[in-house]
Amino acid sequence: MEDRQECTEPRWLDSTEEDCWYTFAHVLSQLPAALDSTMRRDTGISRFDFVVLSTLSMAAERTLRLSEVAHHAGSTLSRLSNVVSRLEARGWVRRRPDPADGRYTLATLTDEGQNKVRAAAPTHIDKVRRLVFDPLTKAQQSHLGAASQRILDALQAPR
Repeated sequence: MEDRQECTEPRWLDSTEEDCWYTFAHVLSQLPAALDSTMRRDTGISRFDFVVLSTLSMAAERTLRLSEVAHHAGSTLSRLSNVVSRLEARGWVRRRPDPADGRYTLATLTDEGQNKVRAAAPTHIDKVRRLVFDPLTKAQQSHLGAASQRILDALQAPR
């Protein structure tokens, strides 16, 4: 049996959509780099390290399954495991098997990790505020949130 793919013409972007897309794509590449460089310079940790630490800091008992942290951080489990190994070596995170289901691994933020995330938070929040929220009106912030949620929903929808 022969696989047949329908040959359909793509739905090309009009000039307004194209301008919007290229601007948005540029933001997608520039914003993480700007946040990361500030975090590394001012706190000694990456933006991703901060996301992992802050995710654990907000969890009950500062503990989550690694798979949940990966989901929240928008990461693969493999990438997260490498980062957690580095954070563990610094004494900021501890790993252990999940007693409820040994197939999973729990990550717990240590007191030292909590201190690190608390010290790094003002730098992160200041940069996010200056780059994302301050340039926008309250209405634009609301639209950004709604648009971002719709895009996220589309990304997570079954294919």
